[in-house]
Amino acid sequence: MYTLNGFFQKAIVTGGAGFVGSNLVESLLNDGLQVVSIDDFSAGKRENLRELESKFKEKLTIVECDITDPNKLKKYFSGVDIVFHQACSKMTVCLKDPIRDLEVNAAGTFNLLKLSVENSVKKFIHVSTGSVYGEAQYYPTDEKHPVNPSSYYGVSKLAGEKYARAFTELHGLDVSILRYFHVYGPKQDHSEVGGVIGIFSEKALTGENITIHGTGEQIRSFTHVKDVVNINKLIALKGAIGEAYNCASGLKVSIKELADKIIALAGSSSIIEFSDWKVGDIKHFDVGNEKLKKLGFNFAYDDFDVGLEETFKWYKKKLTAEK
Repeated sequence: MYTLNGFFQKAIVTGGAGFVGSNLVESLLNDGLQVVSIDDFSAGKRENLRELESKFKEKLTIVECDITDPNKLKKYFSGVDIVFHQACSKMTVCLKDPIRDLEVNAAGTFNLLKLSVENSVKKFIHVSTGSVYGEAQYYPTDEKHPVNPSSYYGVSKLAGEKYARAFTELHGLDVSILRYFHVYGPKQDHSEVGGVIGIFSEKALTGENITIHGTGEQIRSFTHVKDVVNINKLIALKGAIGEAYNCASGLKVSIKELADKIIALAGSSSIIEFSDWKVGDIKHFDVGNEKLKKLGFNFAYDDFDVGLEETFKWYKKKLTAEK
């Protein structure tokens, strides 16, 4: 939908071996950019870049590096004119190790911002999360909503946002912020620390029972990864300095409804079981995206059933190949 060729020449993608990161790396390479993927492989997977590494030998540099290590990071900023900061410590990490969560999402972000200033980077796309809002006070939740995170993860991601804005104010760095919600699509991890669609798909395909934390009535706003990639590229071209944008389709699906849909797609005998709520889990998402649409963005995946079926088929093929 959007091309960055002619606007930027060399990009860093942190978390480049991850779910969204690897899809973004592929798109940027197809645009003709030089791309440096930076990932510590704690969650990202080398296999997500294997085909790209073979296809774009001269264009793609794959680096194993922790973003909390500024001395190693600085080696890879030469000639970089845009940074897509996708790397983060996920919600699952913050529950087990909140200090590590803070180090990655706050200190790691600070390192990247500082190096971007020192190397005259033109544009910095900082990926944040809808968790910075906490439980919504009104719907649809737009970018003017107060930020009041209810989880360690939300707090650490908000700290990253605050650092990003500080670098804009103090150093003039052109930073725009994207708040992700529930991204889905090919390459998302289907393990217990992965995305809910991948987890449910694996359970349904193997006939295991599906566990829902809470009542199942909680609402999520699912956005296809291909739309998310194009939103990143649009914001690279048109995102206002210091501004945050909700990166969400606006589609609303309950977790119970999602489980039913996946069981039906699989023709599965899986039974839905319910357990206690996860700590810090937000009950309801109704996300406004008018700010994004005013920039001219149109969602390619505005029918959730179409995107879900496509994604389910990808999981089915992958899981069959893994047997």
